[in-house]
Amino acid sequence: MTGSFVVFEGIEGCGKTTQLQRTCDWLRSRVRGSVVVTREPGGTELGRQLRTVLLEVREGEPIGDRAELLLYAADRAQHVERSIKPQLASGAIVLCDRYTDSTVAYQGYGRQLNRELIDRLNHIATGGLEPDLTLWLDVEPEIGLDRARKRGEANRLEREALDFHRRVRQGYAALAQQYPHRIVRIDGRRSPDEVEKKVQQILTERLSLKLSGLELPPTWMRDTGDNG
Repeated sequence: MTGSFVVFEGIEGCGKTTQLQRTCDWLRSRVRGSVVVTREPGGTELGRQLRTVLLEVREGEPIGDRAELLLYAADRAQHVERSIKPQLASGAIVLCDRYTDSTVAYQGYGRQLNRELIDRLNHIATGGLEPDLTLWLDVEPEIGLDRARKRGEANRLEREALDFHRRVRQGYAALAQQYPHRIVRIDGRRSPDEVEKKVQQILTERLSLKLSGLELPPTWMRDTGDNG
């Protein structure tokens, strides 16, 4: 049996991490198989060290744009090989906070690095593994950054200029247009409860065939209609 791979994407403060955890709780109450939560960067022991390097604000020499790109690629290669692929092979539903679209949006559109180079690196790092579904929580950068600041001290990416975050959002919009079969836009300005219901609705509609192979209780497909 092969599992299902669902990715949550969006700019800083879009609410994806909250929705990922809510989705995990919802699925675990409805499926008998394993539901796994992971993230990039930081989904492995090596990744946690790279996450510190990539996100902490440090004095001194800044991280160069190409170096940043390669660090994310290293994190992803380890993550796919040591965590995501084994979990999928065991039949798990894998919920991931960020994946390859983040690199295209942040390093491609935000940093304005070469898209062909990014696509090659993503393919090398993933071995061609793509999500079954990507949920893009879309909010204006002004809203997302305001939310992020209210959480506490801003990380290195959150401190980037507003124009950077606007380009990142444009990147997600371009990706959603390029891959409509995989990427679903969700209005992240809505309340967390409204977004949660929308996520459940989309999962039910888009992954129902795959999820049916994970020994769902007989009432699951009926019950989700009330939640979505």
